[in-house]
Amino acid sequence: MKAGPLSTLNKQIAVHVSALTATKTADGLIDPKLVLAWLMSTIGAPGFLIGLLVPIREAGSLLPQLLLARSVQRATRRKYWWVAGSAVQGLAAFGIAAAALMLTGSTAAWIILACLATLAVARSACSVSYKDVLARTIEQGQRGRVSGLAGTVSAIAVFGFAILLATGLLPREPRFVAGAVAVAGGLWIFAAAVFFLLDEKPNGEDAEANDALAGMLRPLREDAELRTYIATRGLLISTALAPPFMVMLGNARNAEFGNLGLLILASSVAAIVSSYLWGALSDRSSRQTMMLAGMLAALTLAAAALTAYFSASSVAGLAVASFVFFAQIAYQGARGGRKTHLTDMDTHDRKAIYTAVSNSVVGLLLLAGGALGLLADWAGPETVLALLAFMSLLSTVFAFGLSEVQRDKD
Repeated sequence: MKAGPLSTLNKQIAVHVSALTATKTADGLIDPKLVLAWLMSTIGAPGFLIGLLVPIREAGSLLPQLLLARSVQRATRRKYWWVAGSAVQGLAAFGIAAAALMLTGSTAAWIILACLATLAVARSACSVSYKDVLARTIEQGQRGRVSGLAGTVSAIAVFGFAILLATGLLPREPRFVAGAVAVAGGLWIFAAAVFFLLDEKPNGEDAEANDALAGMLRPLREDAELRTYIATRGLLISTALAPPFMVMLGNARNAEFGNLGLLILASSVAAIVSSYLWGALSDRSSRQTMMLAGMLAALTLAAAALTAYFSASSVAGLAVASFVFFAQIAYQGARGGRKTHLTDMDTHDRKAIYTAVSNSVVGLLLLAGGALGLLADWAGPETVLALLAFMSLLSTVFAFGLSEVQRDKD
């Protein structure tokens, strides 16, 4: 007996949710801002190498996409790019864990950075192919919920990890944290195996896949919606850049890992309570989702900056955790809104190209965001947060100019 359309759709959704849950959980277990930074510091890595973790991870996962998009566009089944990318991320995570367990100092640090760079490039292959696969295998109106549900489940898993760290039930020793990184590697391998089962119908080769690089950039000149979307998303990177400067408000540079566990808890709870709701709202209006996320980020970051300006000493740990909580809710909204908007907007069957172009531009902006650390050293983290709050507010203005792509397709 053949499966009906509903059961087929449910199977597709189950594959997406299972694979995304595994990869999102892996992301939490290997978080460069917290987990890898702490791991490298405990094995004696130099500070300047620790400082390279986030730029390598973020820019490395975005900048290669413009080059990869041409090959993805040629593929008749684009899920294989995602499968390969997830598998390579798993192998790279195993390499990071092995280096932390077997080596120390600069040698371990360089190997970890090389593995992280490999992981980031593999992640870019997943990113540039996923929205296209999602659009081909899940009906509009269900896509935001897929990401939202996976985000909620994975956040619960990371929440459990944070509890173990904060309470000391998981010993705060390099070998145990390296073990968590190895678990992340296993989750990426599992996700690759699950995603391989996805039923993606083959498509013919896209003639535009053979365009030169200049041709791939043509949408920036021709599509006003894409330009407005990139401007909005570029300003919303404020939600991703803010957390480290919030940590600086509490003078947490010398805090023990258990205190950082409190911040992981705040981040995890924010994702748990907001991911699915943001996903559902994105299915109704990704434009309004980005506007609300930008406004929430602006209010939260402005409050954090003002608190620091009027505080005689460092901001209390619970206050910092509260700011991280609301900032992470805004981040989840910005992330869910911009992903669903790009998936649902009319890309003239060039979704991989649009994804790569937007991600490459944002990758350059993230690299430029590295200069904010110098500003924080000169003027204080509160000044950086005030600037990021202004960026968040400005994002709502640009998001207002976006189309209601969900209503346009009803």
